[in-house]
Order: sequence, then C-alpha cells, then structure tokens
Amino acid sequence: MLARARGFLGLISALLVMTALLVVLLRAGWHPGDDVGAGSPLHHAYRQATTVTWVGIVACQIGTAMAVRTEHASLRGVGLFTNKPLLAALAGVYVPVVHTVLGTETLSAGQWALVAPFPFIVWGADEIRRWHRRRPGAAPISSVTGPDRVQSGSAAGVVAVPDPS
Repeated sequence: MLARARGFLGLISALLVMTALLVVLLRAGWHPGDDVGAGSPLHHAYRQATTVTWVGIVACQIGTAMAVRTEHASLRGVGLFTNKPLLAALAGVYVPVVHTVLGTETLSAGQWALVAPFPFIVWGADEIRRWHRRRPGAAPISSVTGPDRVQSGSAAGVVAVPDPS
C-alpha cells in the first residue's frame, strides 16, 4: 500500500502540482530566469503559484487518502464523505494567518478551479488501477512460489522477488 501511495499516486500528484505551479506562473507572464523576489512585478504571481502548490498538495493527499482506504473495494463502497477531518484539511492551508507563515496569497476562482479536480484525478487513477486488478483474468496481486520467493503480479507481467521475512 505504501508503494502505491508514494509511487503510483505520488507521481500523479507531483505531475499535477508541478503543472499547476507552472500554469499560474506562465499565465502571469513568467519566463525561466525572471525575478520573482519581493518588489518584482511577478512576486504576487509567485506567491499565488506557491499557494496553488500548497493547496494542490493537500488536494492530492485527500485523493490519495481516499484511494488507499481499501486495496480492492471501490470508494463508492467505502463512502466519499466518511472522513470529515480529512476534508477539512484543505481549508487549513487557506487560513489567512497561514499566508504570513507560508508566504502564500489569496487565489482567484480560476486558480481554485485549476486545483479542484486534483483529488478526483488521483482517486480516479487508483479506481482504474483497482478495476483493472478486479477484472477476470487479471494477474494476481501476489502469490507464494516457494519458501524464499514471493511472486509479485502486475498487468505487465510477474516478477519473482526475495521474501522480505
């Protein structure tokens, strides 16, 4: 489960967050090497891009947390709104006091719209992965091949790895 959360879902989250950061900066007219420090014309955009990054990370973590709640069952079976403190975490990044501590800014509606689908993209990617594993004829998740070998299955093939115990 940890490999799934940090590997598969982590890579998706990193791509989403980095894309959002660049979209905000590029829309503001930033080019690589431009000054974004205090007093520069792009400083406000840089702070908004930082905020989009923080909010995007939290949004992706919400999607990851929803995705890893179960290995096989779909989120529909577990329930989307059963972990209310997790859903409230998104608001925690956006409290005005946090702006001072993290160097963030208020986001525009378009910037919120950019980040809003992140939890659903992360969760949806894992739902597709789970659906692929549940379908008839899919490779097994794991099976024992001998006393010192474990067979790890995937859609791409089966690889024998040493037993960690």
